[in-house]
Amino acid sequence: MIQYETAAALRQACAAGQTTAQAQTEAYLAQIAKYDGVYHCYNTLNEKAAEQAAAVDAKLAAGEIDGPLAGVPVAIKDNLATQEMTTTCSSKILEGFISPYDATVVQKLQAAGAIILGKTNMDEFAMGSTTETSYTGATKNPWNAGHVPGGSSGGSAAAVAAGEAPLALGSDTGGSIRQPCAYCGLTGIKPTYGAVSRYGLLAYGSSLDQIGPIAHTVADCANLLQVIAGYDEKDSTSSQGISFDFTNALQNDDLRGKKLGLPKNYLGEGLDPEIEQAVRAACGQLAALGAEIVEFEMPMIEYAVPAYYIIACAEASSNLSRYDGIKYGYHPESFADLEDLYLTARSQGFGPEVKRRIMLGTFALSSGYYDAYYQKALKVRALIKQEFDKAFAVYDAIVSPVAPTTAPRLNESLSDPLAMYLSDIYTVSVNLVGIPAVSLPCGFSAAGLPIGMQLLGRNFAEEGLVNLAQAYQMHTDWHAKRPVLKEAE
Repeated sequence: MIQYETAAALRQACAAGQTTAQAQTEAYLAQIAKYDGVYHCYNTLNEKAAEQAAAVDAKLAAGEIDGPLAGVPVAIKDNLATQEMTTTCSSKILEGFISPYDATVVQKLQAAGAIILGKTNMDEFAMGSTTETSYTGATKNPWNAGHVPGGSSGGSAAAVAAGEAPLALGSDTGGSIRQPCAYCGLTGIKPTYGAVSRYGLLAYGSSLDQIGPIAHTVADCANLLQVIAGYDEKDSTSSQGISFDFTNALQNDDLRGKKLGLPKNYLGEGLDPEIEQAVRAACGQLAALGAEIVEFEMPMIEYAVPAYYIIACAEASSNLSRYDGIKYGYHPESFADLEDLYLTARSQGFGPEVKRRIMLGTFALSSGYYDAYYQKALKVRALIKQEFDKAFAVYDAIVSPVAPTTAPRLNESLSDPLAMYLSDIYTVSVNLVGIPAVSLPCGFSAAGLPIGMQLLGRNFAEEGLVNLAQAYQMHTDWHAKRPVLKEAE
């Protein structure tokens, strides 16, 4: 039975001798057995989880480890390399693949005494916004199993929402942590690019990808981020001298002197009125805590989605060229020659959405179109960054919706890829410019589906964003709501 709904409460109970890491790990494994047949949050479970938890209990008793994650179970997205479990990116082309090394964030979790429960489902190679492009099948939203949990980190978000993990790691290329959190009523952090090592993260868009935490509360997210952040010599894009201390940020709810910007063009055509109402109400709560809310214009944002998809698909076409049916993963049974081997392996191994994005990216990088599309997208990216720089010269943070609608119904989005891409309108600009963002729940629709908002900050302003989010959660209870779950039949 799950007794502690936050990682902080679980850790405190372990420290007080009220429970053990092994007992809690076994409780979460029982929860997975009970509900995952309905929601399909996991691709793979860690068969050694209970054994590893017992070893952590011994270290805790001996005083060998301490910290906010010691004895806490964690779920991780299936695009993070692990030696003891398969890493498939929810793709047939990596079926059965086991990495020869652990991702840096996995090593840090284990060193901190966290217990990895398993690898969560995702959109294939993180390409999607619904977790429906997975080769292993779609994940369902714990708030309503007829709706998607978001993507691409939908398995991680659904696992936390369904009580199948207190914490999870996701990756965010264009909103893939924040949007599932909004759809599932959770809190998530997309860190500044370079704050968390990408070593061992199977790449989609190398200049866009970032690993980050998903949990019920911003306090749990902050504790997880504090453990995984920091320089890594194995990642050439990792920033030096980065460490976070969220102690003060998690204790202060006085927002006097804080100036927050609310972009008017984020609240225009295409935004569900219920979401606008919830975000404006959240701004009212932040204002009641002392923050000044000012509406302003960010006109360049309308170009973010096309620029993002050109850049992301171009990088994907390069990154995914390594999957050739020879070195690892899926190998076709029959082929005529080397060229046919490549063609057959990729045709049979990749799903439709991955193929679509590879073709888009290859086209954008091809001779005669490079300047017209890819080069122009890079220029737009620079202009969007300039606009954010101007905004952060005035505002401490920017408030916006996470998605224009609540979670769509299953099978709705894949029939219209363009509509699925446009659902990222509020999130992709964050990845284009590399800034941090926090997504947190701020209400529910009339249909009972969660609504999320996000707080955006300047580079390495995670502590300030956590402070804003913590102040909001200290005076609201949206993060404390839990769905009514269905058991597998």
